[in-house]
Amino acid sequence: MNLKQLRAFTEVVKTGSVSEAARRLHRSQPAVSAVIASLEDELGMSLFIRKGMRLKPAPEAQFLLREADEILQKVENAKKTMIDVRQTERGILEIVSMPGPTVILFPFLIDRFLGLRKQVRVTLKTKTSPEVEQIISAQNSDMGFADFDLIEDHEDVLVNHEVFDFDCFCAIPANDPLVKKSSITPEDLDGKPLATLYPDHPTTIQVRQAFESLDLTFDSYFCAQYFIPLFTFVERGSAYSVMDRMSVQCYLWQKEKEARKIVFRPFVPEVVLRTSIITPTYRPMSMLAQKFHTEFRQALSEIQNREYSDEN
Repeated sequence: MNLKQLRAFTEVVKTGSVSEAARRLHRSQPAVSAVIASLEDELGMSLFIRKGMRLKPAPEAQFLLREADEILQKVENAKKTMIDVRQTERGILEIVSMPGPTVILFPFLIDRFLGLRKQVRVTLKTKTSPEVEQIISAQNSDMGFADFDLIEDHEDVLVNHEVFDFDCFCAIPANDPLVKKSSITPEDLDGKPLATLYPDHPTTIQVRQAFESLDLTFDSYFCAQYFIPLFTFVERGSAYSVMDRMSVQCYLWQKEKEARKIVFRPFVPEVVLRTSIITPTYRPMSMLAQKFHTEFRQALSEIQNREYSDEN
């Protein structure tokens, strides 16, 4: 028994006519008659009784009709599901990222990506950068995002890296005199309280080295795992911070212009945060994951190239 036989059988039941069933199925009448005959031979029973010009299903055929309807509906549902999958309207997206981007960046971009895709389900996990690399290396997620300089094995053949560099800005309280400057240097922050990431983070190391090279005082007054919590200290005038432009963009997304209490200025010398989009080598990406990956890359590129000013 096959789908061709079930479709022909149900159409003849619905129409009471082989010729009308053939028309609906876009097949010839003899072809449909042959399919019905082959089904009857296979089952060892007649499925139709002729009454005048019409065919009526035999009593035994009602059992087959019920099963055939269910099977054909399931096939149709499966077809619709796969069309949705092909059009990235349905599916599961699994992402794992270092902590900072999971607070604002990913939620903002995922929500924008989903739009009307109500049948898409997303899992967003927060891990350290080495853990992100390990999860992707095990082929256990569609995509990862991590601090490239914190990953030990950059040559792991089980993953693919695409590096995005982000320069850093100085976050200044909006009512601070330093907002009048077009850029901020270590001399401007000599001995001032700073809100930084933990001491071994690459950006903290670069900023500290910039101070030490000029024999200036580097005062890491507040320390956190990622930059988002440090916004509060800067807003309240308790500290300054040198942070990557991804974090800058997250602040601008999070705050309406009238509510912003932080101004951002380029920091000189350049401090760079190196990030990586990590994808598994041996886990093929679904069309849904491919599309999000493309849009995420585009968003990072736009952030890389965006000009920040007080008007943003």
